[in-house]
Amino acid sequence: MFYKPLLLPLLAQVLLTFLVWLYLYARRIPEIMTSRIDPQQLRDRAEAHRLLPRSANPSNNLKNLFEMPVLFYAAILLALNLMFQDRLLVLLAWGFVAFRAIHSLVHCTYNNVNHRFISYAVSTLFLALMWARLATYVLLN
Repeated sequence: MFYKPLLLPLLAQVLLTFLVWLYLYARRIPEIMTSRIDPQQLRDRAEAHRLLPRSANPSNNLKNLFEMPVLFYAAILLALNLMFQDRLLVLLAWGFVAFRAIHSLVHCTYNNVNHRFISYAVSTLFLALMWARLATYVLLN
């Protein structure tokens, strides 16, 4: 049996981040080339979004993957440091990763704000429950 089950959702979240990064550049580089944009014009983030609308969503999503997921990484590292990995915590971690993947898929494709928000909110709920579980463990042990 795998003895550190929290490492798997951690690795899956890291993989998701790299996949979005690859997708961003798979869209952005051809967009720059076909639009004949001088890369120096992209120094300013707002200008880059204006000049590169087809790759703006993956770019925004990549930034999102360094917001709430930071708390996910911290929770996983804390749990590993405490050597605490019960079934509930592992399921909550997988729930967070699954809904972050859905959020990224929506954001990078058809970008329906309602669908994106629901997946974001559910992932954040999983994250909050992870922290509640960790807090309970720390306070009661």
